[in-house]
Amino acid sequence: MLPTKANTPHVPVSPAEIIEQTQDAYEQGISIVHLHARDHEQKPSWQPEIYRDIVEGVRKYCPGLVICLSTSGRDFPEFEKRSAVIELKPDMCSLTLSSLNFYRNASVNSPDMINQLLGKMIEYGVHPEFECFDLGMVNYGKYLMQKHELDGPCYWNLIFGNIAGMQATLSQLATSVGEIPPNHYLALGGIAKTQLAVTSTAVAMGLGVRIGLEDNTWFDKSNQLLATNRSLLGRVHQLMATNQKKLMKSEDMGLYNLK
Repeated sequence: MLPTKANTPHVPVSPAEIIEQTQDAYEQGISIVHLHARDHEQKPSWQPEIYRDIVEGVRKYCPGLVICLSTSGRDFPEFEKRSAVIELKPDMCSLTLSSLNFYRNASVNSPDMINQLLGKMIEYGVHPEFECFDLGMVNYGKYLMQKHELDGPCYWNLIFGNIAGMQATLSQLATSVGEIPPNHYLALGGIAKTQLAVTSTAVAMGLGVRIGLEDNTWFDKSNQLLATNRSLLGRVHQLMATNQKKLMKSEDMGLYNLK
């Protein structure tokens, strides 16, 4: 949502760039793609027309890939705007499970908004991606499973390194991972300089990895070498080879029981 061409020339912003980089990642080996749309000024967009172009291109060039669209409210607080992409019926949509502060701004997610978004996802047969930045969000996700009678398995993304959330320490990683119900799908992501440590831990534990320029635009901790989505993903595959781990394919994820 945040990087523009002024920050790094490698961030994809147009539908064509997003489709091209998704196809490149698909050919390298990914299970899910998490997508944000931009307008002609590189600003985040909620417009379903832009998302539709991206989704159609990804489905054409990346058959079978699980597609997850953003319902973020950082720029658009209205339910109608945040939920518009659900009507495109992607496989998944992101669902941040509480309000939170970032370094310079806030993401406001009221209980009513979260429940409305989840209700619409269920109505359209779209799986939620439970996005958690602290343990309270994990607790709320488990509450939502009961409230909306979700049998699971659900997909969880635990994000570490945000200044007002869980940190990339072994104690906090272990505690949060231990709170996720067994047999669910779980991926870990790290923001900025924490990304490599979190990725390495996730691979070693046999968990999923959230990787890409959305969370980190640098390849090295000294911020000397700009990353690309290809280089970040390539490093994940190197870690997988070192740890003798195999990629879970999209068709093996069992994320279609709502439809």
